Amino acid sequence: MLALIALFPLIGFAINGSWYAFFQAPQGRTKSGATIPGIIATTAIGLSFLVSLLLFFELKGLPADNRVLEQVVFNWMNIGGFSLDVAFRLDPLSSLFTLFVTGVATLIHLYSIGYMSHDATPGKFFSYLNLFSFAMLMLILGANLPIMFLGWEGVGLCSYLLIGYWYADMEKASAGKKAFIVNRVGDFGFLLAMFMIFEKFGTLDMSQLRVGVFALAEHGHQLAAADLGIITAICILLFVGAMGKSAQIPLYVWLPDAMAGPTPVSALIHAATMVTSGIYMVARLNFMYNLSPTALEVVAIIGGATAFFAATIAIAQKDIKKVLAYSTVSQLGYMFLGCGVGAYAAGVSHVITHAFFKALLFLGAGSVIHGMHEEQDITKMGGLRSKMPKTFLTFAAGWLAICGIPPFSGFFSKDEILWQAYASPHGSKILWALGAMTAVMTAFYMTRLFYLTFLGTPRFKEANGDDHGKSHGHDVHSENKHAGIAVHESPMVMVLPLQILGVLSIIGGFIAIPHMSWIEHWLDTVIPAHDPASLIAAPSMEWVLMSVSVVGAALGIFVGFKLYADLKKAEELKLRFAGLNKLLENKWYIDELYEATIVRPIHALSVGLWKGFDIAVIDRTVLGFGRVSQWSGQALRVIQTGSLQHYALVLLMGLIASVGYLLYGLA
Repeated sequence: MLALIALFPLIGFAINGSWYAFFQAPQGRTKSGATIPGIIATTAIGLSFLVSLLLFFELKGLPADNRVLEQVVFNWMNIGGFSLDVAFRLDPLSSLFTLFVTGVATLIHLYSIGYMSHDATPGKFFSYLNLFSFAMLMLILGANLPIMFLGWEGVGLCSYLLIGYWYADMEKASAGKKAFIVNRVGDFGFLLAMFMIFEKFGTLDMSQLRVGVFALAEHGHQLAAADLGIITAICILLFVGAMGKSAQIPLYVWLPDAMAGPTPVSALIHAATMVTSGIYMVARLNFMYNLSPTALEVVAIIGGATAFFAATIAIAQKDIKKVLAYSTVSQLGYMFLGCGVGAYAAGVSHVITHAFFKALLFLGAGSVIHGMHEEQDITKMGGLRSKMPKTFLTFAAGWLAICGIPPFSGFFSKDEILWQAYASPHGSKILWALGAMTAVMTAFYMTRLFYLTFLGTPRFKEANGDDHGKSHGHDVHSENKHAGIAVHESPMVMVLPLQILGVLSIIGGFIAIPHMSWIEHWLDTVIPAHDPASLIAAPSMEWVLMSVSVVGAALGIFVGFKLYADLKKAEELKLRFAGLNKLLENKWYIDELYEATIVRPIHALSVGLWKGFDIAVIDRTVLGFGRVSQWSGQALRVIQTGSLQHYALVLLMGLIASVGYLLYGLA
């Protein structure tokens, strides 16, 4: 039964893929549009959610120390002493991930029926969406590292297919290639780590690896520099893989461009699949990371720096999806910060709460784009509160959740990470400060997005002829001269997932209340809970830091409202800091830096090798042999006359020469 969780979306992929390949592709979009393939795909992933729920309750009914369900599907390979099964394992950690991945993915699939209703190839889209879910579930349920890596590569492939789904647009096709190539860099680290694990422990099975690591650690004094160095190298290489999949510095550059795909794809990547895989892998292998303070420090520093860095970029972006994309990079940094200070349960809690509000925000952005007829620039919106009231209310819940306002879901998990960053033996005040400043910036830039999109005076020309291009006496949209936009609320098939996610964004955080965390208790057998005695700060400081965090979030919201209530003042401030604004708008020119230092040199080297070696040496050598054969053939053709008399004469001359040579030798 365990295999059914991954099997259902694979069946959905096969049905929709076959339908598209044999019936839909030649004729283009069918009359049913996205409805039939959408129902098939949604049903498939919905069944996975139901099976996940049933198995979760079965797991819950078992004794805490025996909460493991396993299923071996078949033996994949048996080489020498190495045997590898296609096997699935469900435990408290993987059960949480399967629940929120399949649950959120079901809502995104349902939403996509309305969003992709005018797409030319919905069968292909929904088959890819199901394949994406299948790959993520393989990653989560894999009982050994190779099966995890199979899913790891699968989500990489599907991200390429879905980000570049509208491949006729070169920009979107390039974004898909960028995601694929950048992730290959991280995946190389994962591969090296697997080789080192097998060399050191002789196994790639998760449970056997856990036993081997614990056995190594039990010797205590024997965990010498060599063993510690190997463990540290393995953990850092694994984290390199996580930096690719979960978009951390310096491999984060693909994720903001992932918004080039259809909005449901952005929601699936940013909330339920792909980017959460790195956090899952680090949490799953916590028993290795706990042996290496150096590796934990690297994870925490990279996570904290990424959270802060991405937040600075989000402040100046105009594209509604790019603001959310950089916020995802920032929130992923929070999760790694939690894992890096040893608070794995807090990091996992934030993965789940983030899935609720980030899926909501992306789908809400998609609803806005749908209602605004593909407009994505928030400076060309405004006043949508009255035009799209249902989208507005649900989006507001997501906005308050990501800002960290209690009791919304983001508050509990984010503040637990900040507290652990301050009080954990692996944390520091610097890491806490990075996280706290990021929280203030998050509240500010999300308020900016929320206000410019839904509040204030409309800054677009409506189809009825009312020009709302001027706001507070300042023409912020003078370039918009099109005929007008008939703004409308999204259909119910899109609104219903928003409403469900809105409720989860409000109440979802209660599963992660500090000191009463159900998640921490549930994960105790997989991720041992923090010993309160190990904390290096007084318990009372937690309340102080929580108050500081809430005040900081409220300050960010206040400044955002105050600044953008008068767009003229906001524009004046932008002009006053034009240099900084340009720097942030252009994302610190990191893409340009990579282009100049990595892409162009590799391209130049490739062209040089092609022209200077491939053509000049290889081709000339190969062609040289060909020309010799050609010339010798042409020279020998003169004796191939087809005349029997000529052949007899040559034969006679040869016979005479042979006899003469023999006689000369005898003499």
